[in-house]
Amino acid sequence: MKIDIAVHGRFHAFDLANQLHRRGALGRLYTTYPEFAAKKFMPPNAAVKCFPHFEAWRRLSSRLGLARTLSAGLPRRFGGAVAKHLVHSSSDILVGWSSATLESIPVARDLGMKVVIERGSTHIVHQTEVLRVAYDEIGQPFTDTPQEIVDREMREYDLADAIAVPSTIAAESFIRRGIPEEKLIVSRLGVDLDAFRPDPESVGRAERPRILCVGAVGVRKGAETLIRAVDKLRGAAELHLVGVVEDGFRALLDRLPMEHVVLAGAVPHHALVETYRGADIFCLPSVEEGFGMVVLEAMASGLPVVVSDQVGARDAISGEAGIVVPVADVDALAEALRAIVEDPQKRREMGERARQAAVGGANGWEDYVDRLWPAYLALAGGA
Repeated sequence: MKIDIAVHGRFHAFDLANQLHRRGALGRLYTTYPEFAAKKFMPPNAAVKCFPHFEAWRRLSSRLGLARTLSAGLPRRFGGAVAKHLVHSSSDILVGWSSATLESIPVARDLGMKVVIERGSTHIVHQTEVLRVAYDEIGQPFTDTPQEIVDREMREYDLADAIAVPSTIAAESFIRRGIPEEKLIVSRLGVDLDAFRPDPESVGRAERPRILCVGAVGVRKGAETLIRAVDKLRGAAELHLVGVVEDGFRALLDRLPMEHVVLAGAVPHHALVETYRGADIFCLPSVEEGFGMVVLEAMASGLPVVVSDQVGARDAISGEAGIVVPVADVDALAEALRAIVEDPQKRREMGERARQAAVGGANGWEDYVDRLWPAYLALAGGA
């Protein structure tokens, strides 16, 4: 069995490609990443086709503030470029990232390939509706996903042989939108368990615990709820928000209680290892989160985690490794954090259980592909 992968960017496609390559199952990886960047993540003998001009276009448009305006054009053009090269493929399956695979589907069909759409979040219509409500509730303007992107994804969902999603929350959002359950492949994402490890000298020992949240500082990640919850701790902990502040959200920050909050800015992914080790508790109270790999990274780093019930990575939280609270509930979140902040022993024990859950709960990237493998085999007819 051979599997081609098409992704506009990186996401977790490179982790999937690496695992398939180890099994001798990777046909070719198509990506917008330039070759020098792709080589950092892929074995030298892996078949990779790069379209770097698309990545340059994406990054330049983002810097110029045109990312949303041009967002539909990139997936369409990348999909067309992949389709032209796909005609030479002899693989059995095409795994394509949502919104960037539509043009490749008819080519794959002509070649007898099965098509799996990889969607790392909830159903696009569900996601848009949830976020629109969340923005409205705090009086922030919400810009809808471009209709062309929505239309593309809806068409991809319809044409695909299967849709891969990372959590039960994501799967449920598709089922509610009429997608048959048997069309869905559910496999939670993985984490590099060797890179993300705890620092036994720091966990649970800080006099003033540091609560960490990693992700864009804004509505989707539940930043307002988290800031208000930490304020209720009356200075017993300090909140570090690691990520770029969303456009329009900074004005709201000026009206929030920020006395015990540090805006740390964005951190490169490779530097997150030390960021987690410098924290005591991890919190992600998102209003919509198909998965949230940062939760697994924090657990692997030995941090107790607190997440909202709308975070897909809750699937990986077992026993007393973390706490799941109702979304947008400031009081419930404050109480969950207080229980960990005020009890150093509990904090240490929860951190140890979080690491154990990450390691023992089949959360490596090899485990991720192990869960996908039977579905791939079934699609390929046992090839």
